[in-house]
Amino acid sequence: MDLSLRSEDEAFAAEARAWLEANAVPTPAFASVAEEIEWGRAWQARLAAARWVAIAWPPEYGGRGASPVQVALFNLEYARAGAPQPVNRVGINLVGPTLLAHGSAEQRRRWLPPILSAEELWCQLYSEPGAGSDLASLATRAEPAQDGWLLSGQKVWTSYAGFARFGMCLARTAAEADLPRHRGISCLAVDMTAPGVEVRPLVQITGDAEFSEVFLDEVFVPGHHLIGTVHGGWNVAGTTLAHERGTSFPFKEQVLHESYLAQLWGLAEERGLLDDPLVADGLAQAFVELRILRLHNWRTLSRLGKGEEPGPESSWVKLAWTGMTQHLSELALQIVGQASPLWAGAGANPGQGRWQRQWLWSKAASIAGGTSEIQRAIIAERILGLPRG
Repeated sequence: MDLSLRSEDEAFAAEARAWLEANAVPTPAFASVAEEIEWGRAWQARLAAARWVAIAWPPEYGGRGASPVQVALFNLEYARAGAPQPVNRVGINLVGPTLLAHGSAEQRRRWLPPILSAEELWCQLYSEPGAGSDLASLATRAEPAQDGWLLSGQKVWTSYAGFARFGMCLARTAAEADLPRHRGISCLAVDMTAPGVEVRPLVQITGDAEFSEVFLDEVFVPGHHLIGTVHGGWNVAGTTLAHERGTSFPFKEQVLHESYLAQLWGLAEERGLLDDPLVADGLAQAFVELRILRLHNWRTLSRLGKGEEPGPESSWVKLAWTGMTQHLSELALQIVGQASPLWAGAGANPGQGRWQRQWLWSKAASIAGGTSEIQRAIIAERILGLPRG
């Protein structure tokens, strides 16, 4: 494992750190998701004006042509600065790289600039009620129509669908009798304001409505909104999902959870719980799990610096992060103590409901970004070489 950095990488990190120190602002409290979205648009536009959004993209599309190591360094500096995440994350992390790999020149010119500035938000229309981990079994159909397609079906777990202008959608364009199910899927850019699109928010256990169901009833999609080739959507989806489980995630989470641990340590000390053996063991376990994640991130940086791509070990990182997130969240409520059942604004409540919300959210950690069952299957087959079950 090589922990040394090139001089240009050190200079890049210093430039990012200086800009963030001068410009990063704490995220305020919002009265609604709509208010949060509008504030986030303004912050991302400021980032984009300084070319600090999608820094790995080519300069001609608004990026910096940054190397994978520089992207990782920027994510570390960004997280350490406590800067709010860009609001158009689906557009930046998933749609943009997909368009760069599979989109036409006209699609890139039309869609990439408003993604960077957050003028147009995107959502991802992949998962369905009967097609989550087994995405190839999706049932949404796109029937040929004059100058385009008529799209019908249902999508679910779509982040910020109610605020998105466009959605990147997978739909079946050929019957399984005509083509194998993986080869009969196409990728379409859907105008979320088009007739026939209905968005129904899903209220989560946290009380938020971050996700939505999306119903599509003969929605017209112009032919030039096809991303990639007809029936070639599975290859397009492979690019999207590779970026969804990319390298930025563990670096951001490392810094975020280091901050969580420091806050919990201070809260335990304030409440006189550092001598409690259960609390002390929980803090020690969290410290060890974070150290392991940091070591893995260093190994990933070493691989990226050599021009190597991350392999299936990213599934192990996802499992480790899931366990770490849930353990740390459970420890938080243990430290909060008798106030743990309370919500924001309820009496003497350390954190005013923050730790309660984090505990509730942590239950989704074993689903987000690929279920733990899928990650274990990848580890078994691609790392341990076990036969497919």
